[in-house]
Amino acid sequence: MVKINEDAIRVAGFYAVSNYANLNCNRNSDNSNSTLEIAQGHIMKTHKHLYKELYSKENLILAFKKARKGKSKKAYVINFESSLENNIKSLQYDLKNNLYRPHKLKKFIIRDPKTRTIHASIFRDRIVHHAIINILQPILENKFIYDSFAGRKDKGTHQAVKRFEYFLRKVSANGRKIKQPLNNNSIRGFVLKADIKHYFATMDQEILMGILSKNIKDEELINVVKIVLENFESDNLGMGVPLGNYTSQFFANVYLNELDHFVKHKLKAKYYIRYVDDFVILHKSREVLEEYFIRIHHYLKNLRLELHPEKSGIYPLRNGITFLGYRIFYHYKLLRKRNIKYFKNKLQHKIELHNEGLIDKEHLDSFLVGWCGYAKFANTHNFRKKIINMLPL
Repeated sequence: MVKINEDAIRVAGFYAVSNYANLNCNRNSDNSNSTLEIAQGHIMKTHKHLYKELYSKENLILAFKKARKGKSKKAYVINFESSLENNIKSLQYDLKNNLYRPHKLKKFIIRDPKTRTIHASIFRDRIVHHAIINILQPILENKFIYDSFAGRKDKGTHQAVKRFEYFLRKVSANGRKIKQPLNNNSIRGFVLKADIKHYFATMDQEILMGILSKNIKDEELINVVKIVLENFESDNLGMGVPLGNYTSQFFANVYLNELDHFVKHKLKAKYYIRYVDDFVILHKSREVLEEYFIRIHHYLKNLRLELHPEKSGIYPLRNGITFLGYRIFYHYKLLRKRNIKYFKNKLQHKIELHNEGLIDKEHLDSFLVGWCGYAKFANTHNFRKKIINMLPL
């Protein structure tokens, strides 16, 4: 039996002695905290000789197909595919001989609805990003806890919300009311709801590389990951990953996987969910959550991160909890008012473009179908019916 040393959580220990990223624990669907019985000889299992797999023709073709998905009509994809064999050979040659260098990222601003700075890679570099994740994801996937929901197969926002509702029933003892309830939503229990402040901009690349190096001992593969990371020009050298790179969300999961294991195995929090840098912990006791809050705050210093002071706190479940675009009560879910307002404005704009002949009905229908997939997950039947009546015939 291996005893996990709390001191090993320190940042210096990430690179050598921490066991957290190597624990394949709590992947059972009921999230119970079973005893950890891990043979000592398997704790530091690593993977070598991966770089050849990275630049293999099979992997690069697969990466090309993934990078092309949903963009096959784009000019840059058509151009690359017109000389696919030569372009893949060229990319393979550069990677094999350690000559690969990514092009400078293109920066632009989007408002969707928040204002964000996006950094876009050229198509050739996107293929490399997919090729890297094709190799890393199967290795690191089983290090992630069950209740990490972003960017993973059979996960996503809807699954995270369903999991939240399951935990809501557990913590509230199936909707048991508080003393002197005001209404049917007045259930027992609390949630610690938190957000990492400027997460993508403040991830420490050296810490990330240390976490990856614990399981990946192929120096050439680690080096090409480092090259991709260093291509991002941030205000603080060695800090941050670019919003817009396919690799960034995966690395975001890898980085906060350290927090996941701290919460699950040190705090022993049973009802914990994380989606990128948003996370929640449900519990029947506010006092327990207050202790968790303090310990998480201190732990995140090891990762050079901090909680967002305006988006982190402890709230009664009876108030309804905003999570991943929904306001969740025990008996129903609503859409966030901000999201509804944004959708109405965007729909009106698209209807105007359609009336002017600038977009076709198919484009308008596609937009509406996508939104309905999100909206119908809440109690929105009448609202969706009203929206459909607004559409041009």
